[in-house]
Amino acid sequence: MSSKMKRLRLLAPVLLLIPLAGCAATAAAGSPAPVVQHVTIHWSRFHPATFDFPEGTTVRFVIHNTDPIDHEFILGSRAVQSYIEHTAHAGHDGSVPGQISVPAGATVETTYTFGQPGTVLLGCHIAGHYAYGMRGRVRVS
Repeated sequence: MSSKMKRLRLLAPVLLLIPLAGCAATAAAGSPAPVVQHVTIHWSRFHPATFDFPEGTTVRFVIHNTDPIDHEFILGSRAVQSYIEHTAHAGHDGSVPGQISVPAGATVETTYTFGQPGTVLLGCHIAGHYAYGMRGRVRVS
């Protein structure tokens, strides 16, 4: 076997990996990083309480609770808000996107991807908070 053939045999596995590395880089570059949105809870209100995001946007909400009491940050349809408002629940650990408990004085994060155009509601369902007006709205365009 010629020395040229030997070198080609040694380089073949490396040459096969180069296109795959390019595909991985393209896939990573194709999915944009989440938009970061800070929300402050103060005096049992969300600040800001209304948002606008394009369809398909993934948002990482960073929620700062400056109150001396616990709250919740729950994103979802009217049906989701009603269900959580009228169902006993211990809390939200963040395992469901857009649903997390926010202890007094804490900062927590949750990530949510907004689907079809329309309205997604935001609320806190600690007893009495939603009725008091601790709610918001996300317009998805």
